[in-house]
Amino acid sequence: MKFWSAWPSIRSIRSSEFDNPLLFSPRIACSIMGISTESNKSFARRDELLEIEKKVHTWWEECNVFSAESRQESPGPGEKFFGNFPFPYMNGFLHLGHAFSLSKVEFAAAYHRLRGANVLFPFGFHCTGMPIKAAADRLAREIQQFGDPPVFPVLGEEEETSSKKPEKEDSSTEAQPDKFKGKKSKAAAKSGTQLYQWEIMHSFDLDDAKISKFKEPGEWLKYFPPIAVDDLKDFGLGVDWRRSFVTTDANPFFDSFVRWQMRKLKTLGKIVKDVRYTIFSPLDGQPCADHDRASGEGVLPQEYTIVKMEVVPPFPEKLVALEGRKVFLAAATLRPETMFGQTNAWVLPDGKYGAFEINETDVYVLTHRAALNLAYQGFSRVPQKPACLVELSGQDLIGLRLKAPLTTNEIIYALPMLTILTDKGTGIVTSVPSDAPDDYMALHDLKAKPGLRAKYGVKDEWVLPFETIPIIEIPGFGDKPAEKVCSDMKIKSQNEKEKLAEAKKQTYLKGFTEGIMLVEEFKGRKVQEVKPIIRKKLIEMGQAIMYSEPEKKVMSRSGDECVVALTDQWYITYGESDWKKLAEECLENMNLYADETRHGFEHTLSWLNQWACSRSFGLGTRIPWDEEFLVESLSDSTIYMAYYTVAHLLHQGDLYGGGSCNNPVKPEQMTDEVWDFLFSGGPYPESSTIPSHLLRKMKQEFEYWYPFDLRVSGKDLIQNHLTFCIYNHTAIMEKRHWPRGFRCNGHIMLNSEKMSKSTGNFRTLKQAIQDFSADATRFSLADAGDGVDDANFVFETANAAILRLTKELAWMKEIADAETTLRAGPPSTFADRVFANEINLAVKMTEQHYQNYMFREALKTGFYDLQAARDEYRFSCGASGLNRELVWRFMDVQTRLITPICPHYAEHVWRELLKKDGFAVRAGWPESDAPDLTLKSANKYLQDSIVMMRKLLQKQITGSKKGNKQGAPPVTQLLAEDNKKVVGLIYVNEEYDGWKLECLRILQSNFDPKTRSFAPDAELMEALRNSEIGQDANFKQIQKLCMPFLRFKKDETLALGVQALDLRLAFGETEVLSENSDLIKRQLSLERVEVLSAADPDDLQKAGPLRSLLVQNPPSPGNPTAIFFDPNVRR
Repeated sequence: MKFWSAWPSIRSIRSSEFDNPLLFSPRIACSIMGISTESNKSFARRDELLEIEKKVHTWWEECNVFSAESRQESPGPGEKFFGNFPFPYMNGFLHLGHAFSLSKVEFAAAYHRLRGANVLFPFGFHCTGMPIKAAADRLAREIQQFGDPPVFPVLGEEEETSSKKPEKEDSSTEAQPDKFKGKKSKAAAKSGTQLYQWEIMHSFDLDDAKISKFKEPGEWLKYFPPIAVDDLKDFGLGVDWRRSFVTTDANPFFDSFVRWQMRKLKTLGKIVKDVRYTIFSPLDGQPCADHDRASGEGVLPQEYTIVKMEVVPPFPEKLVALEGRKVFLAAATLRPETMFGQTNAWVLPDGKYGAFEINETDVYVLTHRAALNLAYQGFSRVPQKPACLVELSGQDLIGLRLKAPLTTNEIIYALPMLTILTDKGTGIVTSVPSDAPDDYMALHDLKAKPGLRAKYGVKDEWVLPFETIPIIEIPGFGDKPAEKVCSDMKIKSQNEKEKLAEAKKQTYLKGFTEGIMLVEEFKGRKVQEVKPIIRKKLIEMGQAIMYSEPEKKVMSRSGDECVVALTDQWYITYGESDWKKLAEECLENMNLYADETRHGFEHTLSWLNQWACSRSFGLGTRIPWDEEFLVESLSDSTIYMAYYTVAHLLHQGDLYGGGSCNNPVKPEQMTDEVWDFLFSGGPYPESSTIPSHLLRKMKQEFEYWYPFDLRVSGKDLIQNHLTFCIYNHTAIMEKRHWPRGFRCNGHIMLNSEKMSKSTGNFRTLKQAIQDFSADATRFSLADAGDGVDDANFVFETANAAILRLTKELAWMKEIADAETTLRAGPPSTFADRVFANEINLAVKMTEQHYQNYMFREALKTGFYDLQAARDEYRFSCGASGLNRELVWRFMDVQTRLITPICPHYAEHVWRELLKKDGFAVRAGWPESDAPDLTLKSANKYLQDSIVMMRKLLQKQITGSKKGNKQGAPPVTQLLAEDNKKVVGLIYVNEEYDGWKLECLRILQSNFDPKTRSFAPDAELMEALRNSEIGQDANFKQIQKLCMPFLRFKKDETLALGVQALDLRLAFGETEVLSENSDLIKRQLSLERVEVLSAADPDDLQKAGPLRSLLVQNPPSPGNPTAIFFDPNVRR
């Protein structure tokens, strides 16, 4: 919402308002009109907020406002709130992406704290995994290769500068002042490669003297977490920092905790050793889990069947070196059941292939990428090192004689296909034209186009004799589904990719679910039934092997492309049936705040299977029973929320758990028996040397705070971390400690563009605070959006927030300084009652939005709408002035409602302007009466009526375009040029009559309040015909009026309720207009206003010759009519 939206139009502000300093001072007026009293280059308003924030931080720290202590008695509903956020990874600075997600739990915690709950919001820092170690190793290699500080090579600079003249720089490409600037070396810029790690360290404001220390991973753990703490404190995060910690074995207490967790899972049978396909980084020499990836998060192994198509001698010249070996074209397929219909194999003519040594006898022809994957799956003479015996092109393979499994063709040939993708499968494709639309069209093209055959050296006998072989019957497509669908869709060529993709959609799924086999012993059986049987048969006969590769490209954080490896390692048995049922039970009872989020979890639970939990490279905790391996980064972060409950007692304020020699608990004292007692319902550890009172205090902390109430995260963690969290809690903890709620959000964009360092559209948290202040940043984060779709942080909103907040501070200060001039006594006027009601409404609506964690809506109702109500009140009061009691209540309420979002601003107002004791963050939710919806409707009626009257007045001044057919004098003759001399007569008809009354009675008698529905239209029409107006001679004409009215009232009833059928409004129209006649007079610049009844003949007489206007535009309930004239002009 933009700044202007909450303000009345400047044109509607009269000079009388500027005369009252409580309504408008010059400074306030400038603020309203968007005129800065500082120069464009001044940051005084932002700096004012920064100074306030600095002061407020001191107040909070002096009193440990955010420290949370458990209590001996168990909390009742709503008495405590434990919220948390996935700890950020500490290989750099926190940015606005972090701030957006964590702001959701921060606002939630602040709301619960404000309303009096005991709130725990802890915050830890994740260092487990490979990114820090990989970056430190890169730095060490750079130092070793290029020196300390390194001197990086600049390749080809001289040649480039000598051959190219400097081009004039286009002004449109200049760096924008609001863009983040990344630094690249000349070599990196020219080659397009990634930055050197040393240069990345420069972006962290580190000089050369300090950077070399970061070749040690431990230096990262010492440097970044304290900076993150400072940034988050500046942000105003309401965290109990005593409970903060870093992960990995650098923290002996957390290391002990993770070891216990892993041993617990293994004892429960949840961790097993197995050989499975896993996404794997060859460079790192270990599996590459989601958090270890630079790209490809969520990508899983895709399993294929490689069909071995044996090359029949004699070999062509290119393959002569392979004579004496068994050479196979290795074709990857997802559909082994279709191999009965093979007519040929496909290769990409200009594709790059190789003949790779699999063992002493077998050689596979396939792409280098596929060979690398196979080498990590046990199919290479030297494990993990593919050996290419001959480099080949696709053209070299065309015409090879092949013996293919299952097909009835004794010999088939390798032929050219132009649409093969070499980044999928093996680059060799088996052809089944009866079943596959692509195969059918490619074979059709070769048969129909002699020129195409000649281009690639294809002989007629390799193509023309081969016909499609029916193998599967598909309902609606017959036994040659590919031919049928291509004919139906009028596909003419293999190059019609979009049509062919649609053809496959139509046939493949239906073929799998409804297809019936037509061949050999499988005849009459369903495809989905025999598919695994045929695959198994091919493998057992030695005619096929299993093969897997990443579904999509995956890049590790070390910079290499990942493969799928068959690894023997430790797995957590997610997906095991009994455990999955517990996870589903937990999920069913959780509050997830969005259907899309729930669907995401349900989908993840449907496919999630064993998860590799061990790594050999990186930082972390060692697998307790197999210390060659580390616990991977997503497996040590599933139940650490429980660790927060006792961390302050273990760490004594030390992030790293080292503490002092006076620390009452030592890491070695935290045995499995102690952890079991604390978190897993185990018995009291009698053998423990920890003092009893400390053990019981830790137990009290856990029992008081658990389960956690809310965990906030980006939606991308549903598919791993958050689902792992559910699984692990159900395995290790009692049901009463299972998580209560997850709230997931989308990513954050900056100014409607993706946030990216490479494009410069990027802000660290520190930069945002420096640019906008913490509260304006928080304001804009709240305004950015609340759903699971991507949100948008807008710099304009943050800048507008600076103006709004500082303007409000100035107005409140002026109110406080001029308090004695405010109207004393209890609120008494209509404007007072309306404003008080708007405050009550804001309290109720904003509370509802905070409870639902809809912070954008809370900002709207608790700040934007409340300010709009205040501004309307200021204008409505006129000469009587503002009521002192109401104005101070407004300032109190608005301060409390904005506190969760802008706590520094609120704290300053609370103490410095409202002169209140204590802290705004603990002030309590404002009390309020139930909103009076009738009063709100009455005010809307008033405001709408004023708008309507202004239009009527303007129309009467300008005159009717159609002329006056009634014989009355022209309206313009009855008005003076100056509206100040004009009288307004407002006519009200407070109850429906005539045909409208009859229509309402019919609707009332034909409405069912239980089902909130009306009788059918036919019955309504029959009732209308049988009514009094149905007997009227002009019924057909009346019917034309009735039908739109009936439709309008039916829709209004369904929207607002049965009260829409009342014969009169819930308030007295005459009373409302009469009480506000002074406001109407001021708004329209009239000399006098009278409110009259359209049902009173004496009142109608006052209209004189203008009575015809009442006939043309008769008043009805909710729609008064006004006429205007100058009493000094003869009528």
